[in-house]
Amino acid sequence: MKITKNQNGTALTIALTGRLDTTTAPELENELKASLAGVTELTLDLKELEYISSAGLRVLLSAHKSMQAKGGMKVTNVNEIVAEVFDVTGFTDILTIE
Repeated sequence: MKITKNQNGTALTIALTGRLDTTTAPELENELKASLAGVTELTLDLKELEYISSAGLRVLLSAHKSMQAKGGMKVTNVNEIVAEVFDVTGFTDILTIE
């Protein structure tokens, strides 16, 4: 998985490329922990994300909970495969998806 960050003031956009699974979820979790200080708006761009597992969902949920107190988090450019996982797991009701 490739993680690309773009910060503009207190807004942070993280674009993910590849697979977010048991192997790569800790990498994203560590990146988020290191990057969220001072961030009030987090955007996760999933345009190039090919697959997400339950481990990846856990990281997204944790980031969502963390960002609720700071401002907010949104998920953008969700492809059909990831959208289906979000639908089946109920994440469409939890996350702000654009």
